[in-house]
Amino acid sequence: MHFEIVGKISEVETIAVGPGVKIRSILRKRYGRGRWRKLKGVANVRLSDGRIRLAEVHWFEAHGIGKRKMRIKRYLD
Repeated sequence: MHFEIVGKISEVETIAVGPGVKIRSILRKRYGRGRWRKLKGVANVRLSDGRIRLAEVHWFEAHGIGKRKMRIKRYLD
């Protein structure tokens, strides 16, 4: 499902860093070397059908590379 973040992501927490990120080798091959972290947070998202919902989102991030592979984990409303 395609979506976009509306506003800022709040309650950001780190789930895993470095070797704790299970798909680290895939991220390195696709986006390059970096200190990969898996993070989660809460944000309002606009879904492809136009609805706006509060959701928990997970993504991977590395310094100099940015947010990658963002996905909705669950809806909170």
